[in-house]
Amino acid sequence: MMFPSKRPAPDEADKRCESMVPEPKRRATLENAVRSIMGFGGLSLNRIVLNLEPMLRSWVREEVEKAILSSFHPSSRSSLNQIEASRGRSLQLRFVNKLPSTIFTGSKVEAEDGNTIKIILVDAMTETMVSSGSLSSIKIEIVVLNSEFGADERQDWTENEFNASVLRERQGKRPLVTGDVSITLVDGVGNVDNVIFTDNSSWIRSRKFRLGARIVQRISGESKIREATSEAFIVKDHRGELYKKHYPPFLHDEVWRLERIAKDGTFNKRLTSNNIFTVKDFLRLHVIDSSALRHVSE
Repeated sequence: MMFPSKRPAPDEADKRCESMVPEPKRRATLENAVRSIMGFGGLSLNRIVLNLEPMLRSWVREEVEKAILSSFHPSSRSSLNQIEASRGRSLQLRFVNKLPSTIFTGSKVEAEDGNTIKIILVDAMTETMVSSGSLSSIKIEIVVLNSEFGADERQDWTENEFNASVLRERQGKRPLVTGDVSITLVDGVGNVDNVIFTDNSSWIRSRKFRLGARIVQRISGESKIREATSEAFIVKDHRGELYKKHYPPFLHDEVWRLERIAKDGTFNKRLTSNNIFTVKDFLRLHVIDSSALRHVSE
C-alpha cells in the first residue's frame, strides 16, 4: 500500500489535543514517536494512528487535569472544605437571651434582663426546637471564647475552628469560669444559672469574651450539632461593680447609680445634702418640684 507523500490535515479534535501540549515539547516528542513507529515499516495508516493514540490520550488527560486544578483558587478549595465540614450540622445549640455588655468576676452570669441564661437545641432547617428524643437530653459544656471568633457573623464554622477559639485560664490562675459548666438539656432546654468568671478579659487583644456551648458526648449516627456562641462582652474585676450603673435603675438604688452622677462627685454631694439619696427620692422631687431639682443640679 502506498502512503500519501503529505500527512493528511488533522481534524479539529486532533488540533485541540495538540494545542494542550507545549508546542516545542509536543513537536519533538511527536516526531520521535512517529520515527520510531515508521521504523518498523509496512504499517498501515490506521495502525500508525492506533499506536499514537495512547500518547495523545495521556497528553489530553494531563492538560485537562492541570486546567481543572488551576481553575480552583486556594480560597475556593477552603470554601469547599468548610462546606464539607459543616454538612449535616443542621442541629444547632443557641443562646435564647442576650448577655449584658459588662460582666463582673465573682458574680453569677445572668442575662441582660436579669433572668437565667437559656440555651436551646433547634433544627435549623425547620427553625423548631428539638424537645423530644435522645438528643433533647444531651449533655453540653459551657466554654469561654475569644470575642474575635464570630465577629464576622459567619455561621458555617467547623468544629475545629470553634475548639481552636476556646480560651484557657492564664498561667497560675484559677479556671476561667467555675460553677456548673456541664449542663444536661431537659426537653431541649439548658439553664446556665451557676457560671462565674474568675478573671477579667483585659489580657486578650480584643479585651472581650464570648460564652460558647458545645456537646460533650459522642452522637451515634450521622447527626452533628453545631455549637452556640453568645454576644461579645467585657469582664471586669469585682471591685469595679462597686461603681456599676444599673440598667434600668431600681427605685431603692443609691442616686449615683444614675448616669452622669459620679459616686462621691460634686452633683452626688449636692443631692444628698438636699435629702436625695435614692433614685426614688430623685424621681419624687422631679415630679413634685422639677425647678427645685434643676436648682440643685446647677
